[in-house]
Amino acid sequence: MTVKEFEKVAAEAVKSLPPKLKDALDNMVLAFKPLPTRAQDREFGPGLLGLYEGVPLPDRGTGYSGTMPDKITLFKNNLEAECSTRAELEEEIRHTVMHELAHYFGMDDDELEEKGLY
Repeated sequence: MTVKEFEKVAAEAVKSLPPKLKDALDNMVLAFKPLPTRAQDREFGPGLLGLYEGVPLPDRGTGYSGTMPDKITLFKNNLEAECSTRAELEEEIRHTVMHELAHYFGMDDDELEEKGLY
């Protein structure tokens, strides 16, 4: 799948998110890369589908301003490797974006697992 096609599938996946989650993306960059860096693979393990980078909402103090927007990166090749159809890819992207947004809202992986979001 081309990058342009992948971006289109990702846009469709984001469109299907609940309004509260879509609103959270308003001040966030959604980036696409073929694969994680070697450092990211070492830190998070191989097969990383997405990554939230920023300051989680609960950690922001009163002086939080003038910073770059938070970012969610989707790793195209890893996501495609998990899916055999376009519909599966759209659902996996949707799930991955929701997972990364949960980190933005301050949940760690253990909390996500407890809530059935991981």
